[in-house]
Amino acid sequence: MNEPLPTGTVTLLLADVQGSTQLWGSQPQEMTAAIAKLDQTLARLVGAHHGIRPVEQGEGDSFVIAFSRASDAVACALALQRAPLAPLRLRIGVHTGEVQLRDENNYVGPAINRTARLRELAHGGQTVLSGTTGDLVADTLADGAWLNDLGIHALRDLPRPERVVQLCHPDLRNEFPPLRHRESVVSQRLPAQLTSFVGRDAEMREVRGLLAQHRFVTLTGAGGAGKTRLAVQIAASVAADYADGIWYVDLAPLADADLVPITTARALGLPDQPGRSPEKSLLQFVGDRHMLVVLDNCEHVLDASAGLTGALLGGCPRLTVLATSREPIGVSGEVTWRVPSLSFDDDATRLFADRASNARPGFTVDEDNAAAVYEICRRLDGMPLAIELAAARVRALSPHEILAGLQDRFRLLTGGSRTSVRRQQTLRASVDWSHALLTEPERILFRRLGVFMGGFDLDACRKVVCDQDLASHQVLDVLALLIDKSLVTAESAGGPMRYRLLETIRQYAQEKLGECPEVVAIRDRHREHYADLAAAVDAPGDARLELLLDRAQAEIDNLRAAFAWSRENSDTNGALQLATSLQPLWLTRGGLREGSDWLDAGLADAERQGAEVSPRAMARALADKAFLDNMRDPESLARAQRSLAIARELDDPALLVRTLTACGRLAAWNAELARPYLSEAEDLARAIGDRWRLAQILYSKALTATVGTGDPAAAVAAATEGRDLADAIGDQGYSRGCRWCLIAAQWVFGDVTGAAARLRELMNEADATHALIWQVSARERLAHVSAHTGQPDEGRALAGDALDGAAEIGRYMEGVVYSSLAYAALAGGDIDAATEAGDAARERFGDWPLASTTAKPWAQVALARGDLTSARRFAEEDIASGAGWFMVQALTTRARVALAENEPGQAERDTHDALTRAVELRAHLFVPDLLECLAQLAHLAGSHPEAARLFGAADAVRRRTGIVRFRVYDADYQASLEQTRNALTDKEFDAAWAAGAALSTDEAIAYARRGRGERKRPPRAGTR
Repeated sequence: MNEPLPTGTVTLLLADVQGSTQLWGSQPQEMTAAIAKLDQTLARLVGAHHGIRPVEQGEGDSFVIAFSRASDAVACALALQRAPLAPLRLRIGVHTGEVQLRDENNYVGPAINRTARLRELAHGGQTVLSGTTGDLVADTLADGAWLNDLGIHALRDLPRPERVVQLCHPDLRNEFPPLRHRESVVSQRLPAQLTSFVGRDAEMREVRGLLAQHRFVTLTGAGGAGKTRLAVQIAASVAADYADGIWYVDLAPLADADLVPITTARALGLPDQPGRSPEKSLLQFVGDRHMLVVLDNCEHVLDASAGLTGALLGGCPRLTVLATSREPIGVSGEVTWRVPSLSFDDDATRLFADRASNARPGFTVDEDNAAAVYEICRRLDGMPLAIELAAARVRALSPHEILAGLQDRFRLLTGGSRTSVRRQQTLRASVDWSHALLTEPERILFRRLGVFMGGFDLDACRKVVCDQDLASHQVLDVLALLIDKSLVTAESAGGPMRYRLLETIRQYAQEKLGECPEVVAIRDRHREHYADLAAAVDAPGDARLELLLDRAQAEIDNLRAAFAWSRENSDTNGALQLATSLQPLWLTRGGLREGSDWLDAGLADAERQGAEVSPRAMARALADKAFLDNMRDPESLARAQRSLAIARELDDPALLVRTLTACGRLAAWNAELARPYLSEAEDLARAIGDRWRLAQILYSKALTATVGTGDPAAAVAAATEGRDLADAIGDQGYSRGCRWCLIAAQWVFGDVTGAAARLRELMNEADATHALIWQVSARERLAHVSAHTGQPDEGRALAGDALDGAAEIGRYMEGVVYSSLAYAALAGGDIDAATEAGDAARERFGDWPLASTTAKPWAQVALARGDLTSARRFAEEDIASGAGWFMVQALTTRARVALAENEPGQAERDTHDALTRAVELRAHLFVPDLLECLAQLAHLAGSHPEAARLFGAADAVRRRTGIVRFRVYDADYQASLEQTRNALTDKEFDAAWAAGAALSTDEAIAYARRGRGERKRPPRAGTR
């Protein structure tokens, strides 16, 4: 008789031969021998590893082996793969689960089905294990063997995905292509789960069905019902159904409903958007994307959640929302589905057993305690959180003792109604019971932890919660006890450990804190601690600013709470101090809008309170508000000047430097206006040794030279010193700014290839750190540079990518990006696109003072359209307001207009004026265009050899530098060149061209300047 198959929890090994049909067709004799050898090997290895083969279970060359121990199954699989079975290559899947017998000789049901689907993923020679089996054998693998985690994968026709691991060994092939299906669903947007998901199979199926039919499903139920965990598990299981991904938004930390749109936008990877609401950004981003958003913990921000969800669903036809809330959100089309309690005799008991075994390894539900466990689950209404809290107590209590403890607490609620409120009270009773089991130091720490939002670290914990009732040296030990009791969770993402309370627990702790007289002192210390963090960001001293910014970003919820507490207590000075201290965070981490909003709120409070607000706080707030709004509010400079007037009345050099720097930065477009501010600020910063502010001042000087005076040499001098200083003190934000100015100068100097390479480096660095301003600025300038390097399509794509971010920064930045888009379109010869972008730039700039010296494309666009009147007017406006290399560009454009208008005298004067200025500035970017203009003038004057020589010189400069001619000018160039060639013999033309091409750039410039006035004056049309 065959040995009976193992039952209960069994490990199944399913295998088959890859490509067996093809092998039978091509190598029948070899296959006969190979299969015989496989059968012999199986007989030997199955017995050696205590396995049992079901009778005739399998198809073709597949086979099944059952094992009572997972380690035996994996050892057998390893032996099979190491056996010499060529040409056979086995695909093996191994899974551990509860089996069902079809009869005494065969298995049926979920366990063997899952194993078969697992096997389907494997390649020939590859063994894959389920995550369950992998966990069981991880510590008992054969010598040299190891497991390689392949992630979470969908299994054909099965609703629940599976974590898959590969069995590896030095004797085996360990490198394989991706697993054999197209539905890998590793989700990076869902929170990682550190414990197993128990039960809920029927609920999973039902909610998945609802999601397939409805676009808005809300999981409702009492706190602790398991809404979040179920939503995350469902989302993971349907990830393959949404081409544009699964996104998770946690609203639990929010104390202000107004933050719902901002939080949602950030969860979807969108930074703050000055000038545009988060709702609009979300609508634009989601658009027609096919995606699922999990909106978690909506109950405390219902109205805001309803408004946002309704807007998104109304404007995004392929969006599906899965929400969790303690009550319906109340949006049209919403389908609510109440999360039921776990079944007492199945899922709830399994959950208790699983969590209890985590708390006390070796714990099992047996005959002695099964009834008590069942009663615990029943008394807790099958609520997962309450069950987990109860299970955690097995460290110190037996199930019978736990049950007795619950009985004492639930008597208080036996008369309550069977409503959702009662279920909430049941959960509260569970937490009350857990709280009652705490020692006095544990209770003190627990309730004080309720002050933290979004988590905390050990340093914050010690500084906020300690006093005469709880000493600092006690905190770590007591905190560890709270972690053991499942009241606090510990998390680490490679850095220092962070701690948090589950939101329901945190709210309970917060209520307990509110009942105690210490609440004000604790909240004050919380505010002081995070105000100190903000102050360190504002004045980092010798600390690394980027690390401080990382900390501030991680603690943004606590900083928000500190700001709110300051305002709640009418401490406007403290609120403004906190908001202004975070200025580096707002500027470098995409928080322009939130920082501006904080200052708006604080300044509004200050206006109501009048004299109660200190002049120092007011000056800081006005200066920083102006700084944040400088690209979206034309009145920002006036606000900064007001802050300076206040600062001059105070004996505070640091404040004076701050306000002077703001004024200088905001006046960068007007060098005469900016210079005295920056000069005074620089002298004062050097005198007081404020290196951080000095780096900002040097950047502002470099920026003024870059966008105000158009003087690349002056920009290089200031930016080089600023970059070196910023790098030395660790200020990456202003280092990027100075490097941007250096690259802009490099471009004007004519090193377009080098400038493009460095801009790409800056762009990648900004992308990695989410530095919005430099993400946009690098793309904008690279778009402009690409126009000069013969890559107009890339330039247009870069400018297009920058537009959304530019809109978030402000209207002026939008105008700058549209200008670069127009230049790229001109370079590519697309006059219509250039016109559209130029019009958009002009609309954004309006009469903004910042735009007066900006390189504007309007004259060149009008010239390309043939509108010579507008082209001349725009060029002359640019000449009237421009300086430096901006003037060189404007003069060059007016020279082209004059050529088109048959005004050679004007064209010659403008070209030589531009060339003289270009030489003074070393603005070699414009030299090829100017040489070609002079060549056309020489041709018109009849100086054909000189024209050919200048054409040759210009071509050589372009070849050396990579600076290309915009395609909109190609037709005039080609016509003039062809006419020059026709006026000379081939020998004469080639000789003159070669002579020009042999000149260096400086020699070509000198030759062109010597020729001024020596050639015949070009005749006007009709005089020849």
